[in-house]
Amino acid sequence: MANTFGQLFRVTTWGESHGGGVGVVVDGCPPRLELSAADIQPELDRRRPGQSRIVSQRAEADRVEILSGVFEGKTLGTPICLWVRNTDARPEAYEEMKTKFRPSHADYTYFAKFGIRAWPGGGRSSARETIGRVAAGAIARKILRERYGVEILAYVKQVHRIVADVNPETVRLSDVESNIVRCPDAATAGKMIALIERMRRAGDSVGGVIEAVARGVPPGWGEPVFDRLEADLAKAMLSLPATKGFEIGSGFGGVLLTGTQHNDPFRIRRGRVRTTTNRSGGVQGGISNGETIYFRVAFKPTATVMVEQQTVTEDFKNTTLKARGRHDPCVLPRAVPIVEAMTALVLVDHALRHKAQCEW
Repeated sequence: MANTFGQLFRVTTWGESHGGGVGVVVDGCPPRLELSAADIQPELDRRRPGQSRIVSQRAEADRVEILSGVFEGKTLGTPICLWVRNTDARPEAYEEMKTKFRPSHADYTYFAKFGIRAWPGGGRSSARETIGRVAAGAIARKILRERYGVEILAYVKQVHRIVADVNPETVRLSDVESNIVRCPDAATAGKMIALIERMRRAGDSVGGVIEAVARGVPPGWGEPVFDRLEADLAKAMLSLPATKGFEIGSGFGGVLLTGTQHNDPFRIRRGRVRTTTNRSGGVQGGISNGETIYFRVAFKPTATVMVEQQTVTEDFKNTTLKARGRHDPCVLPRAVPIVEAMTALVLVDHALRHKAQCEW
């Protein structure tokens, strides 16, 4: 169904933005993996609101609780249920949205589909739904790191027209976490922060690009044709709120090259097949080739802006709406751990699928 992602490592998220809580059920996690809330909480801390002056000031601790699937500190192989309580919901801030659709939000489309909607905070369409993804992604990430030596890292590459200079082969987590915008290019990060703060004061918003890398992925992960590795990564990223584009490796820039310029030549290095360049982004024919996987995700400006805009009501009358509430003037800093989580979910699912079919 629409709330479940993955084939062998399956996650189902649940909950609404201003309901009692949000969470996820993880089914297919291998047994005997050492797991506690301490393995999950750091990633939720990176995603939570209120962590800096350039993000939403909703005051949520986002403390995770493990309700099932773990016994004496190890996974059982049975479904793992993770829950985070909502403690700072303020539905009164959305009272006017009870009958009015917010421009460029999912209010109208949810109403058109279901004939009903959870209007406080957007319900399931809120980015708060991604708590479940990040919690599940922390488990996937632990498996990938401990079993396969895979490292996943994302960072803010661009905010509006400000573009950072980052080498995906050498960037480190400490560089990403060195500033509140999560851009490893320190000089550019300062410009990004200043722009986001100006947008907040003006009641406006900006978008940008997150780049993600996965290092240490062995050759052979992925499926031909429909479940290509890059296709599943694209689906994962475009399922995130506010995403508008995906490109891997050379992406759209590759159209400016000729075939001889774009190809990645093969060589043997230290007994392994390697490529001398990586314009493929670590994936060829839908299957990983052993090089670093890297891709970019475009995020639109936050739809909620503090200026009056035209809209319509649920009974289809023209009106205007000026938004209220606590919102991110730029979603990118908090979206970094979400992109990492979805990357981990795709990769661990394909790792298990590869093992099931090819390692027998």
